[in-house]
Amino acid sequence: MLLPACGSAASGVLIHGPEADIELGPVPSTWRRVDVSDALVAYRDDSRRATIAVNARCGKDADDVPLEALRQHLFIYFTDRQIQDQQTLPIDGREALKTVLLARLDGVQKAFISYVLKKNGCVYDFLYICEPATLESATPAFDAFVRGFRAIDR
Repeated sequence: MLLPACGSAASGVLIHGPEADIELGPVPSTWRRVDVSDALVAYRDDSRRATIAVNARCGKDADDVPLEALRQHLFIYFTDRQIQDQQTLPIDGREALKTVLLARLDGVQKAFISYVLKKNGCVYDFLYICEPATLESATPAFDAFVRGFRAIDR
């Protein structure tokens, strides 16, 4: 169950979820919040026909699973996965794995930007899913959104 955000952070939004409370970076005006059952928070960017999802899993696989394995799990049902770029970078004092890739689901190609990081016993996933043609223009806003991430102690 997703609990609504109860406030706005200086640069973004505060989310209070069943397993974790987080702060995220700025949400572009073209993104609208949507309710989904399998994400902590999700947005739709109609201008780019894109979906943005953030998830948190706590106490399950955060301690001893490498970031690359956690990333692979996100794309387990996709075929023709082609990593375009991959790098590690710091987010909220932890190492995060950023991956840009193309993949197919049921024969339909999509582009993805994913970030995976572990902090305080939780795994956080950030996904941007769009048409390959709009990927490059979406990257700066999504990167700023993710870089604003902060895990909030309960």
